[in-house]
Amino acid sequence: MHEVHVGEDLRERNREIAGENRELLRKHGVVSLNLMSAPGAGKTSLLLRTIPLLKEKFRICVIEGDIQTRRDAERVGALGIRVYQIQTGGVCHLDAAMVHTVLHQLDLDSIDLLFIENVGNLVCPAEFDLGEDSRVMLLSVSEGDDKPKKYPLMFLESRLLILNKLDLLPHVEFDADKAKAEARDLNPYIEILEISCKTGEGIQNWITWIENFYKNREVS
Repeated sequence: MHEVHVGEDLRERNREIAGENRELLRKHGVVSLNLMSAPGAGKTSLLLRTIPLLKEKFRICVIEGDIQTRRDAERVGALGIRVYQIQTGGVCHLDAAMVHTVLHQLDLDSIDLLFIENVGNLVCPAEFDLGEDSRVMLLSVSEGDDKPKKYPLMFLESRLLILNKLDLLPHVEFDADKAKAEARDLNPYIEILEISCKTGEGIQNWITWIENFYKNREVS
């Protein structure tokens, strides 16, 4: 009797391709961030706030991952930067092979900063390395403060946690201290920022984080 471990084979192949992506991006000096969250947490809204504040300093490119439609790509592309859409056709995450295909269509020497907006999902995206430099997770206050312990891998795998939609705090039951404590219980090294994409509160702290990450990654 022969056993076929399909899941592990797929993950191993993904790790190999992710390594190729990472080597390719670093060879061309591209700093990459993988944005992950549940649907509606505010990834696209964050990009719409971020790009105008950075595009004079960095040459920015965005890879948009969605199950269907180009709506988010069109919104981001209207800011005057390069955007490449990946429609997964039902797959609930991006994988390294999808990103690999796009990278070979890009002029990587003309890019400083690459944002990868993953498919909205709190489980699958955390399982697949894309070859990015860092993972950034958004958690909106409207989702509830119990998410770190319910979806631990996402918090374990992220370097930065962004609590978004602070403007809704007066209207929802969300204990920010509890959410932050549980996230740090899972991942003592996770950094945490609090923002509102709607009002702009805390956005400058996020911009500073990116600039520092870029500088430190460039030096290393």
